[in-house]
Formats: sequence, structure tokens, C-alpha cells
Amino acid sequence: MEESKLMAKLAYKALDDKKGEDIKVIDISKISVLADYFIIANGTNDSQVRALVEAVEETLEKEGFEVKQREGYGLGSWVLLDFGEIIVHVFDRENRLFYDLERIWRDGKTVDIEEL
Repeated sequence: MEESKLMAKLAYKALDDKKGEDIKVIDISKISVLADYFIIANGTNDSQVRALVEAVEETLEKEGFEVKQREGYGLGSWVLLDFGEIIVHVFDRENRLFYDLERIWRDGKTVDIEEL
């Protein structure tokens, strides 16, 4: 869990540094085997979504964490990065509202960045 906390913190910082909007960290470790944390953020347009994704990948890879799966990069409306212990979702505004992952995963615990 310590490793996943570090990964979540690094992903959050990378998203924040690139001006990702409304960054949420949800602890899903007690309700799912998919991952320990979901990190959800959005960009203002396709270019920013891609920049956010690249920042997360770069930051985590520098620390030795490898992305296991990447989905949706070519579309730029919803990109999923699976690092095993954490899954990062980067949306454009419209798709974030449409898919509303926070509602779907509301049984998870929203984590304040200071708690990481």
C-alpha cells in the first residue's frame, strides 16, 4: 500500500503541475481488486489531456513505475493509464461529466492529497 500511495502522490503532482482540473484520488482498495487508487482528472481540450497523460507517464517512469496498459490515447477524450496499483483516468470536461466515475466509485474513499 505504501508503494501505491507514492504512485498516487506522484500522479497527482504530475497532473497538478500541468494544470489538470478537479483532481480526485479515490481509495478503492477495500472495494475492488482492480487497484488501490483511482486518480481522476480532466483537461480543457485534447491537447491538454495528452499533455497530462504524458506528464503522469514520465513522472512515474522516472521513479521506476511502468505503465502496464494505456487506453484511449489517440482519442484524447478519455485516457486510462493502468500502473497496476493505481489507475489514472484523464478526461476532457464533457466526457468526465458523462461517465461520472466519482458516482460509480462512490463507495471508495476520497483521499486528500495531504493524506498521501
